[in-house]
Amino acid sequence: MPLPPSRWRTLPRSFYRRHPTEVAPELLNKLLVRDDGRAGRIVEVEAYAGDQDPAAHSFRGMTPRTATMFGECGHLYVYFTYGMHWGSNAVCGEVGQGWGVLLRALEPVQGLELIREARPAIRRDRELASGPGRLSQAMGIDKALDGADLVSNDRGIRIVSDGMAPPEDPAAGPRIGISRAVEFPWRWHVRGHAHVSGRRSKA
Repeated sequence: MPLPPSRWRTLPRSFYRRHPTEVAPELLNKLLVRDDGRAGRIVEVEAYAGDQDPAAHSFRGMTPRTATMFGECGHLYVYFTYGMHWGSNAVCGEVGQGWGVLLRALEPVQGLELIREARPAIRRDRELASGPGRLSQAMGIDKALDGADLVSNDRGIRIVSDGMAPPEDPAAGPRIGISRAVEFPWRWHVRGHAHVSGRRSKA
């Protein structure tokens, strides 16, 4: 059984100090938590690997937009996309590598009323945080949280373990919404989960 909130364990910085393809599948079933009581189980992620990965924002080096990605691991990299959405990423690896894991979908598990207030047009709970933009809106994430330290609960946001292990056989496949490195199977999700965004991937 999952542990109660009083026994949630914040993920240490060492968890993030690895290649994003190692970190990403292990983030599945962890909880993204806000200090206002909102919490969601991470059910879908994508890895991005700096100059190894033409699809990464950081592929061509650091810019003002991507500076957080090149900083210390365990921080939140937040970016604006499509002129309307915020994306949320956990920074990985060592300083200067520009690695991260995009949080693509959550299953809300706590603070559901606050999450619904943040997504008032949504009628079905399965769509509250299904997709990067929806996830950020549901959890109140915008540019003000870019660079927040997920390890120290900086600015009231962190990632914790509540005792649920990552799935032993997560589904994996191509990332969504990119035009380069589409052959990289760097998207993982909890198999069959109703809150996963987009298309389902193979084993």
